[in-house]
Amino acid sequence: MSVIATDSFTGFEDKDFEVFEIEGLEARMEALIARVRPKFHQLGERMTPFLTEACGEEMFTHVAKHARRTVNPPNDSWVAFAPNKRGYKAHPHFQIGLWSTHVFVQFAVIYECPSKDQFAERALAELSSIRGSVPSSYVWSKDHMVPTGLVHGELADDELKELFTRLKTVKAAELTCGIHIQRGDPLLADGEAFMKRAEDTFRTLLPLYRMAL
Repeated sequence: MSVIATDSFTGFEDKDFEVFEIEGLEARMEALIARVRPKFHQLGERMTPFLTEACGEEMFTHVAKHARRTVNPPNDSWVAFAPNKRGYKAHPHFQIGLWSTHVFVQFAVIYECPSKDQFAERALAELSSIRGSVPSSYVWSKDHMVPTGLVHGELADDELKELFTRLKTVKAAELTCGIHIQRGDPLLADGEAFMKRAEDTFRTLLPLYRMAL
């Protein structure tokens, strides 16, 4: 069931992506706060009730603040959704965010998550299920700091297995899975259509999220 936000999300525009082309930390952060962050809050109003219902537990919105940065400007930004009011990094979570090239909608387990080893073990045991349930166009990433990833349909079984083996054995390892929607795609300009795509994507990723709990 879709939940309509009081402040309707109108989609992403080219100027939202241009934020990550602005030189300098202060100037980029100023544009990010003015142009993109309000849209993340709108997405939170819509997606948090949806995910609370879908996940069967209360979910909370966390908009990236990039507060620790003192020199280098962020190359991407996001809103995360997790079952904890205080933070999301230590929990399996969902994200919607932007690079200068695309929007991502994904599930994430990053290195701060203490249960990532258990998730990796369960994923390895259910590898054939993951192979079949994740759509071929979805993208895996071993590093949320890098915009590119590995297309699910192009991965051999051994390569998919290696992703979870690495998550289990490498302390700083992390893993994300979801969709990339390229800058300029007409879908991004249609707020309601984008919301529906994001909801459909999160539904598809729910088995991974539940596996990681």
